[in-house]
Amino acid sequence: MKIPSKQLLDDLKISTEQNLKFAENLLNETDEKLNFRPSEKSWSILECLEHLNRYGNFYLPEISKRIKNSDTKPTEIFSTGILGNYFANSMLPKEKLNKMKTFKSMDPIHSKLGKSVLNEFISQQKQMILLLKKAENIDLNKVKTSISISNLIKLKLGDTFRFVIYHNVRHIEQAKRNLQ
Repeated sequence: MKIPSKQLLDDLKISTEQNLKFAENLLNETDEKLNFRPSEKSWSILECLEHLNRYGNFYLPEISKRIKNSDTKPTEIFSTGILGNYFANSMLPKEKLNKMKTFKSMDPIHSKLGKSVLNEFISQQKQMILLLKKAENIDLNKVKTSISISNLIKLKLGDTFRFVIYHNVRHIEQAKRNLQ
């Protein structure tokens, strides 16, 4: 897939701003509602966001470091990598959500959680928006990032942004279903 770099970053910024607004609105909900679990094996709203925070704790510093250390110039067009495109597209929410296994370290089920999870998520989304703005000044094709499951696999920065933000959207949709 080829997409103008600016359009990609703008689209991802809009998604992140929507996730941020959703989380800010959750601050008005009761702890009971935020911790409600539809079934024993499904996540509560706070567990969904804690899961995202755990990934954010890896990806935000990784992205930040790669942007800071880049001396590339921005390019007009971003071309997805084969692996990066696969990972990113697998995260997009679908009509009938395909369930995925998560790593034990990233699974917050049955954790005792409070609104500090929301505050951390809100902070992470604000950081992501700043990183998306900084990324306008570098080459999304040439800058590579490690991924959370292996330092041996590197993705183009544009694909990493897509993966992380689509993953956020996926679990925000899950959290929204819990609100109903």
